[in-house]
Amino acid sequence: MDDDARPQSLRHGRAALAVSFFAQGALFALLVTRIPAIQDRYGISDGLLPVFLAAVPILAGLGSVATEQLVKRVRPSVVLRWVQPVVALVLLGLGAGDAMWVAAVTLALFGVCVGGLDASMNMLGVSLQREYGRSIMLGFHAAYSLGGIVGASLAWSGAHWHVSLVSLYGPAVLLLIPLTLVASRWYRDAADGRETDGDADTNGAGAKESQQVVMRLLMPLCLVMAFAYIGDSTVSNWSAKYLQDTLHSSEQLSTVPYAVYMVTTLLGRSVGDFGVRRFGAVAVVRLGTVVAMAGFAVVAVAQGAWVGMLGFTLLGFGLCVIVPQTFAAAGRLFPGASDTAIARLNVFNYVGFLVGSPLVGALGDAWSYRGAMLVPMVLVGATLHYARSFGSEPAGYGVGHERPSTVDVG
Repeated sequence: MDDDARPQSLRHGRAALAVSFFAQGALFALLVTRIPAIQDRYGISDGLLPVFLAAVPILAGLGSVATEQLVKRVRPSVVLRWVQPVVALVLLGLGAGDAMWVAAVTLALFGVCVGGLDASMNMLGVSLQREYGRSIMLGFHAAYSLGGIVGASLAWSGAHWHVSLVSLYGPAVLLLIPLTLVASRWYRDAADGRETDGDADTNGAGAKESQQVVMRLLMPLCLVMAFAYIGDSTVSNWSAKYLQDTLHSSEQLSTVPYAVYMVTTLLGRSVGDFGVRRFGAVAVVRLGTVVAMAGFAVVAVAQGAWVGMLGFTLLGFGLCVIVPQTFAAAGRLFPGASDTAIARLNVFNYVGFLVGSPLVGALGDAWSYRGAMLVPMVLVGATLHYARSFGSEPAGYGVGHERPSTVDVG
């Protein structure tokens, strides 16, 4: 069924959720790309900084666990509607403060709220994809990538023109909070197939779910999620250092790989849903895994900066499809308890983020950074072993809107 033939409320719900993903990508990029400025503002030592940075994903994992319980009482759309403005305000508070306790409190709140935000966004995305009857999950994550590019570009401009953090964050927050609050009017929950409003029935979708999430069955997807984020955090944290120190590029050129990675992530996710509809989730995930492994291999053996850039480009195209399809697969695996499954799976997002950077750094110092790049390659490659967990229906949910046009090769 074409989009025009679907109910208007369904199309509005899709557009509204894409706005939320975009805003989250921008807010997160505005934080992580300005870590050095935050460190300078608060006088955080190099020894203490890793403690602050590790606390964010740990607390985000706790926030995701709390969201699992919260959506049993209120709908995911209600959680998302109110937690997203809080994330924006916390970011502004971080930019405006100057005492160490302000940094500790705001980063802690950011972590907890981001956990709830990521979980509730993906809960709505999975349930909306089920209603659509075809793959649309990659499109939401493409909006996140676009937001990340915009946020990183704003952060670069702020650094280039020596704009203070509060002057950088203030206008962004003043724009994004009204934007997401207006969009939230059209968020669509799975509980009853109707649009929700701010004072909607407080019985969440989870209250109607009867299926139990069996962690033994969910664990393969949890491992895939963690491995994918180990790969992602390797690029975000080590690409610049690797290009400059190992491949002897200029300092200016060393900033390019992550930007290229973000752009290729956006491009891959923008067209990825078409691939899933045509060939099936299993085939797309397998192809993405192979491309990502090739990217790490190219990075590890590169003798020059431009070959290394090719490797990071391949990584963007390969890794970009895995995370959205992992969320979608969890929804298929537990259709009667998708919110719970998504909340638990989302924790492993932060596990991968927390483990990836220290793992590569420790291996690089003890062995070599070339060798260290092979470790995330092997871990991401484990996705091939778990590929069957991504299901066998190319279109996604088989509710009659769209039928598979090919036989799944998985």
